[in-house]
Amino acid sequence: MGVAGDVGIDGDQWAQCVQQRGWLWNGAVQGAGWTLILAHGAGAPMDSQWMAEMAERLAVRGVNVLRFEFPYMAQRRRDGGKRPPNPQPVLLECWREVVGEVRRHVAGPIAIGGKSMGGRMASLLADELGVDALVCLGYPFYAAGKPEKPRVAHLAHVKTPTLIVQGERDALGNREAVEAYTLSPAIEVHWLVAGDHDLKPLKASGFSHAQHLEAAADRIVSGLKPA
Repeated sequence: MGVAGDVGIDGDQWAQCVQQRGWLWNGAVQGAGWTLILAHGAGAPMDSQWMAEMAERLAVRGVNVLRFEFPYMAQRRRDGGKRPPNPQPVLLECWREVVGEVRRHVAGPIAIGGKSMGGRMASLLADELGVDALVCLGYPFYAAGKPEKPRVAHLAHVKTPTLIVQGERDALGNREAVEAYTLSPAIEVHWLVAGDHDLKPLKASGFSHAQHLEAAADRIVSGLKPA
């Protein structure tokens, strides 16, 4: 996983920054313009199989991907103990710091987003940070079993071009419930047939998990180009 793609200022300096902070960088195989900062969900770390595979798929398609961990997850990695997510203000400040650091080193347009909680936190800051795009994968529109209490008020006013890739049977945001919400015109929801919160479809759908992840990567890249 080397420093590749359209990285500005000093590639060696950026590689050192990534290493010192314990981040993970998938440089685009070729033709990079965009960099996507991808945050993990509440339960799995930045190097989970799901996160790693998505980063690899995007890098192969020409998008640089940076993964980082919120403080509670980084602490879990150090001491092995299970911890709940940090309070929202801490998560948001972590996002601000990461984006600020990336902007000091990386050239080209920047998208932010993530899996589940990571994407939700990014959505709360996208306009404030002035990023070029927002990408949410398995957005947690509501707590499990509570579609009548959606967490979508801010999504009605988002101005940043946004892509949400969502499984139709996501327990935190199924198609029937989500299509009843009022979302900003800047948001596109791309539905994956019979997909769950990890975008994994039912076998009866005729699709495989790999196919859905490939489709998600394709849709992300098509939305980010041209840079």
